[in-house]
Amino acid sequence: MKILIVSKAFHPQNNPRSFRTTELATELVRQGHEVTVAVPVEGEGTRNYCQKNSMTLIDLGKPKWREMDITGSGPFRLIRRVVRRGAFTLFEFPDIEIAFQIKRALKNHSGFDLAITIAAPHSVHWGFRALLSRNKNLCQTWIADCGDPFMGNTIDTFRKPFYFKFFEKAFCRRADSITVPVPGAVEGYYPEFHSKIHVISQGFRFPEPDFWPEYSPNPVPTFAFAGGFIPGVRDPRPILDWLVTRPDSFKFIFYTQQTDLIQSHAEMLGSRLEIRGYLPRQQLLIELAKMDFLVNIENRTSLMSPSKLIDYAMTGRPILSLDSYNINHEAFEKFLKKNYSQQVRLPDLGSYRIENVARRFVELALKERFI
Repeated sequence: MKILIVSKAFHPQNNPRSFRTTELATELVRQGHEVTVAVPVEGEGTRNYCQKNSMTLIDLGKPKWREMDITGSGPFRLIRRVVRRGAFTLFEFPDIEIAFQIKRALKNHSGFDLAITIAAPHSVHWGFRALLSRNKNLCQTWIADCGDPFMGNTIDTFRKPFYFKFFEKAFCRRADSITVPVPGAVEGYYPEFHSKIHVISQGFRFPEPDFWPEYSPNPVPTFAFAGGFIPGVRDPRPILDWLVTRPDSFKFIFYTQQTDLIQSHAEMLGSRLEIRGYLPRQQLLIELAKMDFLVNIENRTSLMSPSKLIDYAMTGRPILSLDSYNINHEAFEKFLKKNYSQQVRLPDLGSYRIENVARRFVELALKERFI
């Protein structure tokens, strides 16, 4: 099968959408398909990866639109923050640019059996839909893969303006199928498109057994969180407020770039809280496997589930899942005493293996072709 994958994120970027795109493309090649990836090229790292893994690369071009810099201090920083947030809320700036990049880069291509567009941002789907209206021979089947809902996103501080519903409905109407990673996400889309939506989990390449370091209990309870925060939703501060009151000896390690949100707690907790930057995924997995347990901060909605839960589960370490604003203190105290009876247990991890995820996309495409 001749497959086109379109995304804004790809190797060597270090984020969930990049992993989704890269792992899916790599596995589809391994399963014998002819794969073309259309992505913005991140220097020679992107080109070398595609060459090494027998993929054809279409460069969507280097983005020209950038977020406004909000570093510094004083009233001008506040003004810049307001302007940047307004530009994103009202116009999806700068993410909207990818729609125009897709239209330019793919206008002269055709003959694909299957096209898979991967969001976020959802403007990837918008640009591809606009392209198909002019280039009907581009592909036989189009699957729009959505990490999180757009108009139905309930955890963002600002609701999407009403006019974006026309963009969302247009791509949902044109796509042959829409895929989401968790069943609850279906409710984040307009009801008239629910029949088009299929659940295909985030795909992961599972390391070999000898990849994992041998676990040894730490001298004091040592646990970690990896990823980003959403103030007021996936927010670590209420959890840290409670930990500040505890006399226990422990070490809480954060792998995150959002240091400002927890810096004041780091000062209060001293050596009990450590902030580290992001690591490449394979290296991060090794570090997480050394922890006594891992912390998941919930999104407070069934529409979205953090993909880090699967990485956590692969390490074999117990998982403590917490709602920041309704903390299960009893469970947390038990974990601090190395009683993991209330750990999160995920269902069979087989559905998250990239081999099975890639087959699901191909099976869905074949089903659409012969309906």
